[in-house]
Amino acid sequence: MSIIYMLLAISVIVAIIFFIAFVVSVKKGQYDDVYTPSVRMLFDDELVKPDAKENQPLNKVKSN
Repeated sequence: MSIIYMLLAISVIVAIIFFIAFVVSVKKGQYDDVYTPSVRMLFDDELVKPDAKENQPLNKVKSN
């Protein structure tokens, strides 16, 4: 029966730690921007710049 009290105390301590981490992240502004993440995936293709290596033909074989 004493193990239940110990597990209960440990779970309360872990819950308090997670709650404190949540409060700290909210105060630092982690959850302020709710619009950008929802549309970021729509504009990812425009941000990628083509690489010069991609335009070269593949499988060039040197013949000796």
